[in-house]
Amino acid sequence: MSRKLTELDLNKLNSNKGLLALLSKEPLNVFKAIRYVDYQKRLKKLQVELIRLQTWTIKNNERIIVVFQGRDAAGKGGAIRRLTERINPRHMRIVALPKPTEDEQSQWYFQRYIEQLPKAGEMVFFDRSWYNRAVVEPVNGFCTPEEYKIFMNQVNDFERMILESGIHLVKIYMSISKKEQAQRFEDIKSDPLKQWKMTKLDEKAQDLWDDYTEYKNAMFEKTNTAISPWKIIQANRKTQARINVINHILKSIPYDKTLEI
Repeated sequence: MSRKLTELDLNKLNSNKGLLALLSKEPLNVFKAIRYVDYQKRLKKLQVELIRLQTWTIKNNERIIVVFQGRDAAGKGGAIRRLTERINPRHMRIVALPKPTEDEQSQWYFQRYIEQLPKAGEMVFFDRSWYNRAVVEPVNGFCTPEEYKIFMNQVNDFERMILESGIHLVKIYMSISKKEQAQRFEDIKSDPLKQWKMTKLDEKAQDLWDDYTEYKNAMFEKTNTAISPWKIIQANRKTQARINVINHILKSIPYDKTLEI
């Protein structure tokens, strides 16, 4: 039996956000609209804390890196947008590097990522990172077994050097089910505003699901270290995943929670 609407529920539905949430999708679902209003309220409070975190970062010349990994369509971009939409754009960057150039292919693998590390007072969000070599590249044949082996032997030392230099490093993996990924791909392909998101790699992702799983597990086993752990965010529900991502970042960095903004 579904629960009855309370007076508080009706007040939420009667707000601008509630009416928009109720009418923007079909079929009408009042309880989903109420959940969305609650999500927006929680998100706003967390975004205020993100502004406080950034203020602390700028004031103390701190440096922060947040790495996002996960399967295609896992919601990395959506989470990053909610993280960054209210903070000062002059003191943060979103890094989503394209395919390496010919020159970059001849360099030490980590070199182009080093060039993206934050300066004093800056937060950098990696929408995929050096961990492409741990999963995406070997699964799709973009690196040799030897290059993969070298990366896996070096990555923990690389991150130790980052941390010892005083940079805060947070590693987040967005995890979705195979069924959810398939549904999101269908939604992307059917939406003219999102079709550009579908890549050749995305088209092969379902067929290569087990290969991705094998390399993902190897990545966790090797790189989920005491000084640089992974946080796995269950992301089948996008709104809850975004809340959990922000909560984890705020808990991971010892900023001054009393700082005035």
